[in-house]
This record gives sequence, C-alpha cells and structure tokens, in this order.
Amino acid sequence: MSLDHYDVLIVGAGHGGAQAALMLRQQKFEGTVALLGDEPEPPYERPPLSKDYFSGEKPFERILIRPATFWSDRNIDLLLSRRVTAVDPAAHKVTLADGSTIGYGKLIWATGGSPRRLACEGHGVKGVHAVRTRADVDQMMTELEATSRVVVIGGGYIGLEAAAVLAKFGKHVTVLEALDRVLARVAGEPLSRFYEAEHRAHGVDVRLGVSVDCILESDGRATGVKLADGTVLPAEMVIVGIGIIPAVEPLLAAGAAGGNGVDVDGQCRTSLPDIFAIGDCAAHDNAFAGGARIRLESVQNANDQATIVAKAIMGGDEQYHAVPWFWSNQYDLRLQTVGLSTGHDAIVTRGDPAARSFSIVYLKGGKVIALDCVNATKDYVQGRALVVGGIAPALDQLADTEVPLKSLAG
Repeated sequence: MSLDHYDVLIVGAGHGGAQAALMLRQQKFEGTVALLGDEPEPPYERPPLSKDYFSGEKPFERILIRPATFWSDRNIDLLLSRRVTAVDPAAHKVTLADGSTIGYGKLIWATGGSPRRLACEGHGVKGVHAVRTRADVDQMMTELEATSRVVVIGGGYIGLEAAAVLAKFGKHVTVLEALDRVLARVAGEPLSRFYEAEHRAHGVDVRLGVSVDCILESDGRATGVKLADGTVLPAEMVIVGIGIIPAVEPLLAAGAAGGNGVDVDGQCRTSLPDIFAIGDCAAHDNAFAGGARIRLESVQNANDQATIVAKAIMGGDEQYHAVPWFWSNQYDLRLQTVGLSTGHDAIVTRGDPAARSFSIVYLKGGKVIALDCVNATKDYVQGRALVVGGIAPALDQLADTEVPLKSLAG
C-alpha cells in the first residue's frame, strides 16, 4: 500500500530506519508509518555483507532484520526502490526521483551514506566494487570464479573483512592503504600491527603508505591498479573501501544545518521543523568523544538514535547517551570494541597478541575511554563499566590478565 501522506515518513530502510519503525509500534504509535528505501529488498543487516554473506555462510534470508511479512503485519508500509530528491520543510513533503510527492507529519532521515569514490575511478567499469549493498556483493560473487587477483583499496574494516574472505577463497589479495598502518583512523598502533601481521600470515600482500594513480581498464573492465610510483598491480577485481559520503544533500539544500552530515540535537532533531536524522548521516555531540560533534558509523548508533526519536515522537524527553560499540570478524578473530579511542594518550596491552587473545585498553588523562578486545569477550563485557564510569585504574592491574576488569570498576 502507498499513501500520499504519512504521519511518520522514514527515509532510509537500513538499520536505523527499520529500528525507528519498530520502536514506534512498540511505543504504541497508532498513526500511519512508511519506510522508504532506494533498494528493492526489505530492511536487512549491513555488517554481514562483507563477512558472512560474502563468504556464503549466511543466505540473504538470514540477514533480514525481520521477515518480509513482519512489516505489513504491523501496518508499516515499505516503499522500496524509491529515492527522495528534495525536501520541502514548509509544506511538509518530499519529492521522489520520479517526480511524485509524499507528505509527512514527522520525517526521520536515516539514509546513511554512499561509498566514497576514487578521483580516478571510472564509472561503469566492470570489476570495480564498493561493499555497501546486497547488489554490490551479489555482483562480486558472480565474478569470483573468473577472478584470481584482487586489489583492495583501503585498509579499514570493510576492506580488511573483504580481504579475509577473499583470502579464504584462495584469491591473491593485495590491500593498499594510503596511511602508514591499517585501521589508523579507528585503532591504536598495536592493533594495526597485529592485523597487518595476521593478513600477511594468510597470504595477503599488505602495502602501506601507497597512493593510487588510476584503475587500469580494457574494454570497460578493470585489469589492474597503477600506483603513484608507477607500479602496476594486475587484477580482475578491485574493491574500493575508503569510507562514505553522508547522504544528506536534500536536507542541506532545504536549509538544514550541517556539512559533514546533518547536525542534530540530543533528541536527534535537525534544525528543520519536524525532521529528525539518525545513524551514519547524523552529526551529534557525543559524550564518549569528549563532547565533540561526530558522525558515528555503527549499527549501535543507528539503533539507539532510532529509539530516542521514536520516544521523542511519543512525547518523551530522553537524550541520546549510548556507549559506542563495534565488532569485526576476520579469519578466526573476533574483534569487539567498546568506547571511542580517539584522543587517547596512553595504551595498555592486556594479554599476549601472539596468543591471538588480548585486549588493547585506551586511556586519556588516566581514565579508560575504550577497549579493543580480540578473542577476549570477557574483557569486552567487563570493560564496558570502565568506559561508562570513566574509571582510572592502576596500569599494572589493568595489564594483569589475572585481575578481572570488573574488579577495577569500583
């Protein structure tokens, strides 16, 4: 069913949008609700795309956020394969790519972002991929049989997770990172060096401090990557994982405050009346980043902000204050992160990286601000209290694996 007006229109059918719709119904919201997305599929989980789904360990049905019938059962209209191109905050309506319009009482913007492209990347070149949607990964899977060499551009989580799957498939994989270590933007050097060594041990060629000149092609298909120093890396597949650009152009064009994302307050309200924004595209003041205004690209953030918005629409006054957490699966390594390590001034390694089970604890001014836990779930669970409480434990106790972290929480 499709109406020309909804009491709540949610633009973006990813984790945040789906959670907002779910929470509205859980909060007993009885008005009309629509979930509008630019993909043909109902809402599905994004993190498994570069992990379980790409590896074939999970079929698509197992990464659906809810079964397809769930949404209609709760009177939530799915408006799929549609894209909003303009927002009119005065008239409370949006314009779609086909020229049609939909009115709204409240608008929740949950669009995430689009993959950042290389300046040299040719559009429409076959064999060049991002890892953002099911369609991206499905296309990669169809090309695997004819692929023996892959170049992954970008040493962040997406690139490394894809590299791990491809290495397990027996492909010759090269990872290119412009900075001097992988995961440089999100983790400390000990964790970076650990993952570099792990990938190399699995046969991945990790190259640091390199820049790409261009993607080589022939007859519209990628044949390799040329580096700035003239080195040519032959490849049948190129994966570009260099971050996202927040998809907020219609809101900014309508006058919303923002730049790198759209600015929101503690209830995720934008500067435009009756318009909220959540997830990867929402720039908010985060207490766990020292109060800095950031965009947080995580499922946790999208879901927690969605819950705040649903409660706000129902008249609540709860403010966003959620502990950031993330995870990454590579080979047989499960990384679990709690807190934000940005701005740390000290690092304590808890356990032995050589044993492939350890934690990196980040401190600032003596207080624990984050933990990266590799195959160390107990540290991850117990370390949360240290981050939330801003605890300043003795460093020797923090490093001692015989001392449970929960005993340091005070």
